Parts: sequence; C-alpha cells; structure tokens
Amino acid sequence: MGHLATLATCSLNQWALDFEGNTERIIESIRQAKAAGATLRVGPELEITGYGCLDHFLEGDTFLHSWEMLAKIIDNPDCQDILLDIGMPVRHRNVRYNCRVLIYNRKVLLIRPKMWLANDGNYREMRYFTPWMRPRHVEEYYLEQIVGKITGQYKVPFGDAVLSTKDTCVGAETCEELFTPDAPHAHMGLNGVEIFTNSSGSHHELRKLDTRINLILEATRKAGGIYLYSNQQGCDGDRLYYDGCAMIIVNGKVVAQGSQFSLNDVEVVTATVDLEEVRSFRCAPSRGLQATQSPTYQRLEVDMRLSKRAEDVDPGVGPSDEIDLRYHAPEEEIAMGPACWLWDYLRRCGGAAGFFIPLSGGIDSCATATIVFSMCRLVVQAVYDGNEQVTKDTRRICGEAEDSKWLPTEPQEVCNRIFHTCFMGTTNSSKDTRSRARELAREIGAYHVDLNMDSVVTALTNLFTMVTDFRPRFTVHGGNKTENLALQNIQARLRMVIAYLFAQLLPTVRARRNSGSLLVLGSANVDECLRGYLTKYDCSSADINPIGGISKTDLKSFISYAQSTFSLPILESFLTAVPTAELEPITSTYVQSDEADMGMTYTELSVFGRLRKVSKLGPWGMYEKLLHIWSDRLTPREIYEKTRRFFWFYSINRHKMTVLTPAYHAEQYSPDDNRYDLRPFLYPAYTWAYKKMEENVIAWEARAGKKVVKAD
Repeated sequence: MGHLATLATCSLNQWALDFEGNTERIIESIRQAKAAGATLRVGPELEITGYGCLDHFLEGDTFLHSWEMLAKIIDNPDCQDILLDIGMPVRHRNVRYNCRVLIYNRKVLLIRPKMWLANDGNYREMRYFTPWMRPRHVEEYYLEQIVGKITGQYKVPFGDAVLSTKDTCVGAETCEELFTPDAPHAHMGLNGVEIFTNSSGSHHELRKLDTRINLILEATRKAGGIYLYSNQQGCDGDRLYYDGCAMIIVNGKVVAQGSQFSLNDVEVVTATVDLEEVRSFRCAPSRGLQATQSPTYQRLEVDMRLSKRAEDVDPGVGPSDEIDLRYHAPEEEIAMGPACWLWDYLRRCGGAAGFFIPLSGGIDSCATATIVFSMCRLVVQAVYDGNEQVTKDTRRICGEAEDSKWLPTEPQEVCNRIFHTCFMGTTNSSKDTRSRARELAREIGAYHVDLNMDSVVTALTNLFTMVTDFRPRFTVHGGNKTENLALQNIQARLRMVIAYLFAQLLPTVRARRNSGSLLVLGSANVDECLRGYLTKYDCSSADINPIGGISKTDLKSFISYAQSTFSLPILESFLTAVPTAELEPITSTYVQSDEADMGMTYTELSVFGRLRKVSKLGPWGMYEKLLHIWSDRLTPREIYEKTRRFFWFYSINRHKMTVLTPAYHAEQYSPDDNRYDLRPFLYPAYTWAYKKMEENVIAWEARAGKKVVKAD
C-alpha cells in the first residue's frame, strides 16, 4: 500500500521570448499539479524561453532572463514540496546546452543537458546548442548568483545522472532522445530507473501522432517503467503548431492522455501509479542479466519520497486504469490544428482586428474560410466551458470594452466581427463562383464584400499601352503565351493590392472599437506551391497561410467532413466544382482548368512531392520509383514525360518559394524555402538525368516492339 505515487505532466502554450508569460504558465501548472496531489511535475522542452527562439538562443540576454525566471519559480511558495523538471537553455564553460533543471524545495538537484539534438526538417538545434556527448559523465556547474543566493548553493551537478529518492529512481530525457535507436531510457531502465521524464517541443504534422505514441509506448513496453511525456502546445511565434497530447504510460499502457488540440494555455495531466508494478514487470531473468552488465549512472540522493507512506495511503484510491488512446482523423486534424494556430497568431498579434481573405469561390479559399469558422467554433466552445483567457481575448479582438460582459452564443457571431471576405470579380469570373463565395460567407457569418475590379485592370492595361503603344491580348483573342500570362498576372497581383487596402480600412469603415488592421490570409495549398502554380506577389502573398502545408486531396476530405460536421450545405458545391483560376476569358470552347494548366493532377503532385522530399529522390530516382508505382496505368514514356514536366516547372518556379507566405506546417513534403525545405532557387536543366530517363524509355519501348520516338 505504500508504493502509490501521483505524478503530473503538462502541455503549456508557451510563446518564444515571453519570459514573464511563460513563467506564469509554468507556475500555474505547478499549482494544478500540487492540487491534484502530484509529487513530481514535468514540463515541456525549453519551457522558460519557448522552443522557437531560433537565433535568439545565440544571445546572452536569453540565458540571463532564463535564470531570472528560474529564480522566480524556485522562490515561489507554490513551487515547494514537489519535484520539478523544468526546461531552459544553460551555458556551461562557454558552451550552450539545451537542458533540464531538476529542483526540489529551493535546491537545484541536477542540470541535465540534452545528449542528442534534433537537427533535420524543421529543427536546427545544433545551430544553437551543443549535444552532451559524454554519457553518464557529471561535472560541477558554478551556479548563477541570482539563483545561488536563493538556494544557498555555489556549485551543482551538471551532466548525465539520475535522481534517487527514498522510494524510487528518476531519469530525464529530452524529445529527440526518445526517437534515437539507442535511447537513454533503455540504459537508465537497466540501471534501475523506474520513472522516466520526457520533455518535448514536438510539432503537429498530419498523421504524425501515431508514430510518436508508438515510440513512447515502446519505451516501457519491453523493459517496464513509468514514462511521463510533456509537450509544448500552440503557436509560439513561427510556422509550427505544437500539439500537446501529454501522456503518462506504465509498462507500455497509457493511463492518462491530454488533448492534442486545445485553446487552454495550461493543461495538466495526472495519474496515480504503483511503483511495485514496475518491479514486478521487470522480473524476467534476461532483463536481470542485461542489468548486471549495464553501465552505472551516478545517483544523486534526494531527501524526499514520491509515493505516500503506508500509513498515509487512502484504501479507496488505487492506480489509474489503462485508457483507450484518442486519435483524430486527418480531417479533424485540419479542422483543429490550423484553427488553434490561427487563434494564437491573432490574439498575440498586437492590434489586429481579425482576418481578411479574397474569397474566390474555389476550394482553397473555401477551405481557408472554413478553418477560420472552425476556429470560431473552438473559441465559442472555450468561452462556454469557462476559459477566462479565451473569453478575455475574444472580447478584446471582437472590439468590446474592457468592462464588457458580452459572450458569444454561436460561432457566426464571432465570425461576423473578426472575419472579412471579399469576392474580387472580373469579366472572366463566372456567376457560379460569385454566388458560391457569397453563400459561404453568409453561412459562416463573415462580413462579405462583392466587387468588380475590371476598371482597375483596364486602367493598368491602358497605362502599359499608352507607354509602349502595344496592347497585349489573351490567347483566345490571338495573343501569344507571354501576353496571355501577363494579362492573368495583372489580375492576380491587383487582388493582392486590393486585399491589403480593404484589410487596413474595413475595421474603420465598420466603426470597430478595435480599428487595427486585418491579417490577410493566403490560400495556396502545398501542391500548388510545390509546382509553382501561383503568381508571385498575387493574392497568395499574405500575412499567414493556414493551408500552405496541406495537400489538395486532404483539403477536399476536410471540406467533405466540414459539410456535415459544421452544417454547411454550401460546401457540396465547392467539392463538385472544377478548380479554376478564372483569369482567362470563358468561351464556348474553353474554360480554364487548374489541372489542365499544370499538366498533372493534384494527386500526382502529392506523389511527386513525397518522393522529392520524404524519399529524397532526384529526377532519375523518381522516374525509377514511378515505373513501379504507376506501371499499371501509365507507359514508361508517359511516366518519363510527367516526371520531366514536374521537374521543369519545379525548377523554374522555385524562386517563388523565397517569398512564400508563412504557412502552417502540416505535410512532410512542404516546399517552404525559409525553414523546412532548404534548396537553391536557381536551377540548371537536369540534362544528365533526362538523358538517362530517355535512354531507359527507349529501351523499354524497344522491348515492347513499339516505335521509338526520341524527344527533343
């Protein structure tokens, strides 16, 4: 009966460089953990600074303020009588480390540096930190005076050690270390560590949670143990959304799981565990033999116990039961992840009065608008649930006075105050797209503007003609491809100018109390960005883009989901409409089509994107792979031509990625040039790869007895 312990982990919505706000949320999580009876509290990676400080981790101020905030936590009366695992950057012997600081009752017990750093994809930790490449090695760290005068300590242990309490042993690992083949928890477990903490800054990606959970379960499934996983939650100032989902696992079984998407700034997850269950689980002789040969960790003694004494145990309280894991379908992830990201961006963007989007009547801007509506749904639900911070932010953003008691009762109320849509029509626009845009705005409650911009387009075209004495024409009117493209781009780029004009002035026109500007939303999906099927500095150029990392295929599934879940019948018409830019004249024999213009389908684009980024294939490798994937429907020559066409357009349009609107990261094949997909933007022709492909095609056709036609 004396082996029960209540432990706590958490998800915090931290903001990079918001030192005071981050500290307040840390202390609040400690209060909630103690209120639940927890004796150990684990927080996210780099929680004091926020994970996304990037090059600010190179600044001395960041380290100074981290110690100042840690001093506040150590000295706070609410932070006593509980073992704390807190994340912050630390400089040791002039080397920067990503660290866990373990504290108990105004004493620093251990500073544990991260041993394996995340340094791929969205992460560049080795740009800012050095990994601690000395397993089980411990040194002395000379404590900063601001903390030392509180703790009475001059030196504290720094390195790869574990804590030994009166009743158990605790070891810490950080984020990426869980994902490595030789993870620290395996060695710690063999050395007798029973409780593992993992503090993460893990971002959301569609369909990624399953991978993360499998690794967490595996950490204790073979060798036993109690695993506390903590993660950041929310947008901390960049393209990523950290999706929380804090968990507690005992011997490979989940006993507590937090939300994956939430507007809560602080979410604490607790469970009561039986330490004796770990000892019983580890009775296998093979495990015992390996344990006797396992390298020894230095144990730092802590004068405390995590479990209750036998005489203090409540007979009516037992270990937490195993629970069923909760997963969201990809459509739900799209509905919730970008929506939470948008809310954080809006509420933290000082003075912003809401969002503005050019609503074209197509599925991309429709999906973006529907995500904003989903955000409004989450906001109204949070207000209904009594979330004081969301209520306060909602009143402020919606233009209410500070002493207002107004509460929204439906998402359309919030949407009408903060979301502005505009159909920017020309003679090339159809009645169907105009009516779809208008009806969607009506159903979600957005403030909608309908205008024709032909006069502006004509004025600009006339100016060019007056200066050059040349009048460009569309292809259907006898013009060449260059003229045709220029006339399309005029319309697209003017939409951007008009969008920012309306975004700045509409709140004033509406006499909003909060008369700041609106944030302009982009609506180019990941496949169009990959192919470069967008005009540079057109209406895809915006402040932020919630769908820039989501494929067209997934967006269609999301719209289908939202149609019934959000009760928006108008969405059916967007699903059945042919995707079109509507930048060329409609004639009896020609209607512009996105897929026809691109020369490939959106489904094919997704395949190209994954093979290029995730599978790391160039033109030749991609062609070889596609021979197997598409052989049932395409000939080798057709596969070659599609591959060559993709890389030609990808190459000539790569420069557009340098000015791509910051987008919510959701897909592993995002072409975002600024952080995730680091590649040149000026490419040579892939001549050698093309020659190899063409020779291979000729060989295939010769085998099949077909006529060989060599491409130009």
